[in-house]
Amino acid sequence: MATRVSYAVEIKMQAIEMRLAGVPVQQVMDQLGIKNGTQLKVWMSWYRKGELHRLEQPVGKQYRYGKGPEYASELEKLKAENRFLKQQVDVLKKYQELERMCHLRP
Repeated sequence: MATRVSYAVEIKMQAIEMRLAGVPVQQVMDQLGIKNGTQLKVWMSWYRKGELHRLEQPVGKQYRYGKGPEYASELEKLKAENRFLKQQVDVLKKYQELERMCHLRP
């Protein structure tokens, strides 16, 4: 029976950032120790749909369609939302920097 592997949210975000930067799937898998390329496709799909809350879900736990995780308090919910928005800004900044670097090349 196969064992399920759980990856930290930071690894998932790093994988998404690498893919957005054009790094090949196999290279991302090798560098980050990801065992299944399909997993990257799932993470990218969640990213494109704006479902980054799903990156935090435990292995094998699927939230109902359109719902995110349940939080113990409003503060936890706001912290998670803040973290999500910061990650989006960071990815956009990196993408813009890569785009700028590509335009500078002859």
